[in-house]
Amino acid sequence: MTAVTAFAPGTVSNVACGFDVLGFALEAPGDTVTARFAPAGSAAVRIDDIVGDEGRLPRDTARNTAGVATEALLARVGERRGVVLTIRKGLPLSSGLGGSAASAVAAVVAVDALIGSRLALDALMACAFEGERLGAGSGHGDNIAPSLYGGFVLVRVANPPDVVRLPVPAGLTAVVVHPDLEIETAKARALLGDTVPLADAIRQWANLGALVDALHRGDYALMARALEDTFAEPRRAPLVPGLAAIKQAAIAAGALGCSLSGSGPSLFALCRTAASAERVVAAMKSAVSAEIGGESRTFVSPIAPAGARVVDACAS
Repeated sequence: MTAVTAFAPGTVSNVACGFDVLGFALEAPGDTVTARFAPAGSAAVRIDDIVGDEGRLPRDTARNTAGVATEALLARVGERRGVVLTIRKGLPLSSGLGGSAASAVAAVVAVDALIGSRLALDALMACAFEGERLGAGSGHGDNIAPSLYGGFVLVRVANPPDVVRLPVPAGLTAVVVHPDLEIETAKARALLGDTVPLADAIRQWANLGALVDALHRGDYALMARALEDTFAEPRRAPLVPGLAAIKQAAIAAGALGCSLSGSGPSLFALCRTAASAERVVAAMKSAVSAEIGGESRTFVSPIAPAGARVVDACAS
């Protein structure tokens, strides 16, 4: 192969009660990365272009999540040939939809196919993790894992990866609304502090266990009770004007639950069916318009069973 393009989907992480450990993949949007060999004699990794970022993301390999992840992969397999990356951002910047993770994941999947290393998913995740550590300001796998593996996952340990794939009840559909806001992940994490009141921690653990059980048994009533964040959302709420009203609009329209996607400002809701998701997305968009204003982007998606994948390959 002389050039390989891979797609990695956007993700919803935390999923209310699963801070840094739960995430699921969306069918779209996502990022794509094209990898090709550098001219003979060139070494290391170079980023030749980033499309869709309005010039805001670093082209310096050492400061770009896709570049760092690619360097980690090449070092892991002992590959000495140089690689050139072209990144196409389909995910909004600073949106809470796993944009930095998607670029890193798409890069390692494309480069793995280009050089023919055929690494296992756990090895690819470990490489992408190095890029996400840079992009998010800390190491966590709840965006990388669903973007790479697909589906609904629990990350017991991010590195070395220990990823638990969870069942998805038939019909479960996600709604995502991205307001006309940006929140940098590192700044949002800084609001959390490093201690949690014991009562909040106990409630969060209980909700996480209940949500995992609800997914296994398709118990939507339990799922609705479990989709509660007692830790991150209360601390980040001031970053999203009208958060409580938007959540209430989603629930009133039939959502099982609604919370911030990752660090926000995007919000997600889980719904029993695609039909109910259409009612929920309309209600959420209306509430976002009233509380925040501006133009919001909306997505309705099943929990995507497939994660990152090669979408194009050119042979010499």
